Amino acid sequence: MMNQDAEASSSTTTSHYSSSSSILSNYPLLAALLSFILAQTIKVFTSWYRDRRWDLKQLVGSGGMPSSHSATVTALAAAIGLQEGFGGSMFAISLVIACVVMYDAFGVRLQAGRQAEVLNQIVYELPAEHPLAESIPLRELLGHTPPQVIAGAVLGLTTASIAYLIVMARSRA
Repeated sequence: MMNQDAEASSSTTTSHYSSSSSILSNYPLLAALLSFILAQTIKVFTSWYRDRRWDLKQLVGSGGMPSSHSATVTALAAAIGLQEGFGGSMFAISLVIACVVMYDAFGVRLQAGRQAEVLNQIVYELPAEHPLAESIPLRELLGHTPPQVIAGAVLGLTTASIAYLIVMARSRA
């Protein structure tokens, strides 16, 4: 009997939730996407500042300042925490995933990029008759430095917080 009540309550909650919400009102998802778009756009300007040339490939590329990976996962975790509370399971899951992604961005992927640089240099120095001399160069800009990861995290936190204030202001109006 109790199991049937729990199932009925669960299905009522689920059907109510799915009918009253849409992807366009999913604040954590929108905060994460907005943070990603902002980070990728900022990369175009930071790239211009560094190289004094416009590089629109930065809009879709990985690496660079700020880390869009960090911005996205931090915005998602912060938005879930702000919306559902920082003591809940959803926040815990999103925080752990954010930490893993950020560690990967400045740890594993940064080292893989550095290895690609060395390998490309070795291939470049091979004699022309060597079978690998015509190899396509490996991508070198894969990961992020710690400042790039931190800047992305700050951007994500800021984006989620501002979006939360806008959502709260709209709900009160």
